Amino acid sequence: MGPAALWHRLIARDDVHLWKREDLRMVLVERLPQVVEDADAATDGMIPAVRAYLTFLSETGRLAEGSDDLDALLDELDSVEEDFVEAMEEVTGERDWDDEDEELDEEEVEGLGDFEPFADELADLPTIRLRPDAELAAAAREVPLIGKARDLAVWVGTARQVGEDSLLSDDEIRQALALLGLPEPDEKPLAHAVPALWNLWNLAVDLEFIAPDGEDTVSVDEDTAAWPFDDDEDVLDAWMLGLHSVDYGDPELDDDDLTLALSGLTRALLIRLLLAGGERELPGLRDELAEAAAEFDDLGAAAWEEAGDPLAPVLTWLSGYGMVTVSGDAVRLTSLGTEGVVHLLDDDDVEVDARPAIDAMSALDLLSLSADLPEEEADAEFAAWMKLREPATAAEELLEAASEDEADALIRVQAASLVGSLGPVAVPAWREALGEPSLRPYAATHLAQLGVDDVPEPTQSDTHWLILDMWTIAAGLGRPEFVSSLHDIGPAPVLSSLLEIIWKVPHPHVEELLEAIGEAHPDRQVAKAAKRALFKARSKASTDAAQ
Repeated sequence: MGPAALWHRLIARDDVHLWKREDLRMVLVERLPQVVEDADAATDGMIPAVRAYLTFLSETGRLAEGSDDLDALLDELDSVEEDFVEAMEEVTGERDWDDEDEELDEEEVEGLGDFEPFADELADLPTIRLRPDAELAAAAREVPLIGKARDLAVWVGTARQVGEDSLLSDDEIRQALALLGLPEPDEKPLAHAVPALWNLWNLAVDLEFIAPDGEDTVSVDEDTAAWPFDDDEDVLDAWMLGLHSVDYGDPELDDDDLTLALSGLTRALLIRLLLAGGERELPGLRDELAEAAAEFDDLGAAAWEEAGDPLAPVLTWLSGYGMVTVSGDAVRLTSLGTEGVVHLLDDDDVEVDARPAIDAMSALDLLSLSADLPEEEADAEFAAWMKLREPATAAEELLEAASEDEADALIRVQAASLVGSLGPVAVPAWREALGEPSLRPYAATHLAQLGVDDVPEPTQSDTHWLILDMWTIAAGLGRPEFVSSLHDIGPAPVLSSLLEIIWKVPHPHVEELLEAIGEAHPDRQVAKAAKRALFKARSKASTDAAQ
């Protein structure tokens, strides 16, 4: 009775002994189902408890003046009882669903194709080396399944009408099968007997070769016939669009439950290949996957037996998509396959140490990678990269990469540091960098340190550029690091004086840095100086833009 009495006092009457007929519905139906903790107990005992309580108040003279009489209250209680029970049952059902959802969230359901259970093993793998885009694109151009998807899309043409029950009529299915070199089955209805055709249709949709253009029509994309594309980036973009088609390799059985028991088999094979360094013998792989299927689903063993050779469609699809090769009893990941598995892992937020192959690593790759590595690992990557080129050539490549994006201060600092470690052999590259505004401060500074004659001395503007680069990097590390880098300049008066000048430097981040200093520096005078400098910098930028 406690919850009913409490909520009667909170939402109905100040006097706990004053009860009206309308109070009962307000308390029992509108409020208690939302707040009671034990819904089952409330359903069973609340109405009898309220009945006994109201009777007690009436019989002992405690029912306050102004209350409805007991008979009227009990009649109303009878009328709201059914609504109360329904409301409580509805809440109970909602809470049961919530509990089930929470259990699913807390205990992730592991399937054959889930990568998360292998996260620790993947983290312990040696560095996975990825091939360059040009090499991957060349392999993607040879992928048979994409060629078939293109042919199917071109055959579809423009504004082809599709049906509700079956996308294509039986005659259209026969035409498509003949075009793709697929056998025509004896089973009927034909649309239910050609999963290979529908997998290719779905692949064409994934690749954006086919797209709906009306309520019941589809058309080929105008660029589809040009596959394989000339541009490497376009080729790899298309291949990645179709990457999730790996799931089409899972066995399809007549029984839906058995088919479901083997869902994720293709991904399960891929992850085991990666963990094994890219190659496995098929007999051992079959045994391992059969055991995994039996553990994953009660029907897994039956599904495996029913499929005959469950890995046949898996290997056929993966081979057709350029991800594996099969030779005798050995199956191997291709370079394209390794790239694909790494992307699938990334999609599932499973971390793996994957880097460009040393022989395929550009200077920009090296600089970008080094920025995210511990110093010891970054030094090892640099040493391995340097073994494949002459020091003078390496210096040229690194400084050229650093000049590609004037806004990327971190890459610029990384390049200057690495080239600086090469010593006098880098002098020609430094001389060349004097003509690049973003690199000139570094080139002038290093040439001066090397004692090179007939080159300009570093200027005050060069020094200011270096400071702005330092602040840019520090700002990316967080507020404490940024403020610390400001203190490194010197006391507040020194920093304020610097701000009066540094706004003139045409650095890509000068305005945002001045704004950040105005917001972050604890000294009020420095903050004011930063805001004045920001105003001047913005005015100058507006004037320059107008001119």
